[in-house]
Amino acid sequence: MPRPDAVRRVKSYSAADGYVYQYYFFEGNRAKRHGSLGGEFTYMVSADRRSAFPFKIFVMQSALDAWAKQNGRQLSSSEEYAVAKMRLFQAFDEGSVQAPPEGQQPGEVLVDDSNLEELLGQLGI
Repeated sequence: MPRPDAVRRVKSYSAADGYVYQYYFFEGNRAKRHGSLGGEFTYMVSADRRSAFPFKIFVMQSALDAWAKQNGRQLSSSEEYAVAKMRLFQAFDEGSVQAPPEGQQPGEVLVDDSNLEELLGQLGI
């Protein structure tokens, strides 16, 4: 859990959909989705500079394990964070990052077997 007095570095991303998003990393946790373990990375996002909302990236452990088996090593925690951030950028470009309706869960996208290799390729890993 982040410290309440943590200073956050707000960054900007100019997406392919024409929006300029502002975002910052909020927290990372180990979590479970539909019976699958993985890393949950939460970012606070703003598309209008007035209000911010949470958006989550879930990195499936099964995809990380399959990659490690194929490549002979585990990804470091920094590499896993980088993959989540690249997936966030991809979600910005797709236009799939939107504020959730009032009372609803935050939006979320996955890193799984179908996109892990592509995201790592963008990072040169």
